Amino acid sequence: VQLQASGGGLARAGDSLGLSCAAPGRTFSKHTVGWFRQAPGKEREFVGQINWSAGTTWYADSVKGRFTISRDVAKNAVDLQMSSLKPEDTAVYFCAVKLGAANFVLYDYDTAYDYWGQGTQVTVSS
Repeated sequence: VQLQASGGGLARAGDSLGLSCAAPGRTFSKHTVGWFRQAPGKEREFVGQINWSAGTTWYADSVKGRFTISRDVAKNAVDLQMSSLKPEDTAVYFCAVKLGAANFVLYDYDTAYDYWGQGTQVTVSS
């Protein structure tokens, strides 16, 4: 499964930015799509996830209330909408898919996921 992440770029603190993750020719049905990020010198960390079929979402405490993950059924994509951005949100953001994921289960560790996108840079200035 090839994942394509798009969006990202430069933003100022307080701005909003959106990312999207698509799997051309494939469907996310019955799978969970997660978002992770990795800042320079730090380990990759969980941002949030959505189970495609159930539509359930989970978020890391650091982004809860600011980030929203949603399904775009028409595009067969998963969007990550980021608002009230902070400089500490600066990182390379990755989307990943866990195949056949159970609904209502949190997969907040990267080894749970089967396929990864290439990553896209988000830089937030103060």
